[in-house]
Amino acid sequence: MIDLEVVASHALSLDGVRERAGSGRRGWYWRGRLVARQEDGGSLVVRCAFDDRERLLDEHPETCSVPPHLESHQKVLVDLDRGDAAVATAVITAAWELQRSAR
Repeated sequence: MIDLEVVASHALSLDGVRERAGSGRRGWYWRGRLVARQEDGGSLVVRCAFDDRERLLDEHPETCSVPPHLESHQKVLVDLDRGDAAVATAVITAAWELQRSAR
């Protein structure tokens, strides 16, 4: 199980990431660009390059998935209930790096 507070603390430790909440969900953004946001009580949507996403799905199926509504987007769903915290924080760091490189 991944504690949302661990996710929040990690995301906020990344340079320039800010938290904002909307519709009862927490989200973390770099210069207004999505890094991660709470999808529901048990999952996060995290920005992810398509190539990295395929690797994550193969290597960490217990943590990462792509539901049909996210297939055409550069995003991955992180399962907070079954996932691995180290994988989740690595995915969030990669999302932050992706957003920073898209200047």
